[in-house]
Amino acid sequence: MMSAPLTFALPAPDLGAWRAGNTGTEGVWRFGSGAPGRHVMITALVHGNELCGAWALKGLLEAGLRPAQGTLTLAFCNLAAFDRFDAADHDASRFVEQDMNRQWSDARMDAADTLERRRAAQLRPFVREADWLLDLHSMHEPSAPLLLTGPHPRNQELARAMAAPEHIVIDAGHQDGTRMRDYGRFGLPDAEAGGSRSLLIECGFHGDPASRAMAQDQCLRFLQAAGTVDAAGLDRLLPGWRLPDALRQWALEVTGPVVARSERFRFAAPYTGLEVFPKAGTVIGDNDGEPVATPYDDCVLVMPSTRQARAGVTVVRFARRRPL
Repeated sequence: MMSAPLTFALPAPDLGAWRAGNTGTEGVWRFGSGAPGRHVMITALVHGNELCGAWALKGLLEAGLRPAQGTLTLAFCNLAAFDRFDAADHDASRFVEQDMNRQWSDARMDAADTLERRRAAQLRPFVREADWLLDLHSMHEPSAPLLLTGPHPRNQELARAMAAPEHIVIDAGHQDGTRMRDYGRFGLPDAEAGGSRSLLIECGFHGDPASRAMAQDQCLRFLQAAGTVDAAGLDRLLPGWRLPDALRQWALEVTGPVVARSERFRFAAPYTGLEVFPKAGTVIGDNDGEPVATPYDDCVLVMPSTRQARAGVTVVRFARRRPL
């Protein structure tokens, strides 16, 4: 089925006052406490139409947030794509030449042959230096927020400590390239990772104002868990940012992707994510003439969307669900 048009109700933030940064790299801000502690990094606008994270970083900067210990880095990533944003055609500003969140290997960044690879290379030193990373994103379709931990237990423990959102996705990334949250030591097993943590939050539909509220909440919870600022200080400085804890948290263990053969991929119904199919073999789509069926009982769909469908792009992932 074709994706229906969606209302984009979240306005684009004015980043004029915050665009230059204070590091010599456009869009990147760094604040040191002078006290020992983690180097914490929060990133937004890896995709130019994902505005919720930009609103959250803008709010942190406007509030004058400073770390009580350690170092805090805030980065507006794909500003060139953001500059193209048009609510009437928001998918067109996801990137300029390539998806920036598939370029995080040294070989691709060193190639420097596209705008996104050159920009990722500019951001690479900051990502390398970070101990903890939170990458703020939003989704093509309306859906409940998803916190992506990767496969490593240390990140799942952090998700439990943050106590929200409800759905935690345990996955190994995408076939078409490495994400920022998996780059370098963030992608290493726990025993080799040197205390690093990395999370990617999908806050909801790009154009839903609720995605901004979720991005703000996740920033607050992440900074508290990292020890950057204590809970009382965060609530005082950022009133209204904390949302209720999840009543429970579910782990969605991704078992594999469905990769489109072409832009003609179609779903059998207007799925938006977290649909559970009781029986294996349920047909959920057509991949250029090949039926796509659920591979096991109680299969969950994670982030189904055809809005970026083309050969080699993941259009949905299958997952098993269990309590976190």
